[in-house]
Amino acid sequence: MTTQHRFTGSCHCGNLELAFETPTTPGELVLRSCQCSFCRRHGTRNVTDPAGLVDIAIADPSRLLRYRFGLKTADFLVCTACGVYVAAVYAEGDKTYATVNTNTFDDPAGLPEVSGSVDYDAESEAERKSRRAARWTPVRRIAEGAATTD
Repeated sequence: MTTQHRFTGSCHCGNLELAFETPTTPGELVLRSCQCSFCRRHGTRNVTDPAGLVDIAIADPSRLLRYRFGLKTADFLVCTACGVYVAAVYAEGDKTYATVNTNTFDDPAGLPEVSGSVDYDAESEAERKSRRAARWTPVRRIAEGAATTD
């Protein structure tokens, strides 16, 4: 049986919660610092694992901003109450994928430092969608009106 490593986190006020599960040893995960203006301004350290799963719970959907920019292919989930960006989600057909901001984890113990910065500005829309479907983490559920992901 594969060991699952679980990280939970939330925005500052707790309106947006997430759980990230991965069979990958935390120290072997690759944390990325995207160089787009949004991620630079939020100081993100994002992680994905196509072998993992993500659950997202939104206590008060009226305080959720689904922000889109650039090619507008993903929703960046930001709490309007406290301003914290927790994850970005991309939907393709009946599948949804996410990249999560590890700065929101309650206990990021064992995670490596950022492995490097990345710049996706040169990607076409098709390339971006393909990369996300291949590399981002599958979303098990997004529960609106939920108090917790546990």
